[in-house]
Amino acid sequence: MHTRQAIRQKVVELMEADTGESYADIEDAMNLRSELGLDSVDVVSIVSNVERYYRIRLAQQDLEKLTTFGDVLDLLELKLREVGASQAA
Repeated sequence: MHTRQAIRQKVVELMEADTGESYADIEDAMNLRSELGLDSVDVVSIVSNVERYYRIRLAQQDLEKLTTFGDVLDLLELKLREVGASQAA
């Protein structure tokens, strides 16, 4: 089971590896673009790394809704729960 804290740590780790920036003080309400300085290429690259790490696929329509870091965590929690439920069935 993936806890929100574990997901947060992994996403921050992937973001730091991808961008070379430190996100030690990241908060859920922070805007991906204006507060974290991520452009669309950064977001696509990070999402690709997240998908590869968790072995999931995120739909384009879900990605378009991502505005804050908390949105990313919410989406990953949901997708990982869905994957866990389908594997348990």
